[in-house]
Amino acid sequence: MANLNKVMLIGNLTRDPELRHTPKGTAVSEISMAINRVWNNDQGQKQEETTFVEVTLWGRQAELAQQYLVKGRPVYIEGRLQLDSWDDKETGKKRSKLRVIGENMQFLSSGTGAGGNSGGGNFSERPQPSSSAPQQRSGPPQGASAAPADEFQEEDDIPF
Repeated sequence: MANLNKVMLIGNLTRDPELRHTPKGTAVSEISMAINRVWNNDQGQKQEETTFVEVTLWGRQAELAQQYLVKGRPVYIEGRLQLDSWDDKETGKKRSKLRVIGENMQFLSSGTGAGGNSGGGNFSERPQPSSSAPQQRSGPPQGASAAPADEFQEEDDIPF
């Protein structure tokens, strides 16, 4: 039987990203998103609900989130669900939490600027060779991959 674990979210950050590193030095960032749903009920009245989702980003994506995202900023996250389970030290009860592990991230504009550009940088987690040094960037990446420069090939034909 086939399986699929895929999540696509667009929402606003509810707080600034928190960046930390594992003992081996891998960057990990926790972000929290608010995702709104608006619909009309049976009486035609507008209804709205907000869902809050925790997302974990790893590696370069975690660093980029901490560097460029702030509370209130819209972002697109593509990833997978993961269930974390543990025993509560105070009560001894088994606890669990469903979270999203981010695999792709795209910065979105807030929609207040002119020109209709609704996208920012598109960041996809890719393995990096251990011999390559981190790439230095002077500003927010726009439309670039999180892959090292030696893996990135620019296309000459841009369809827009």
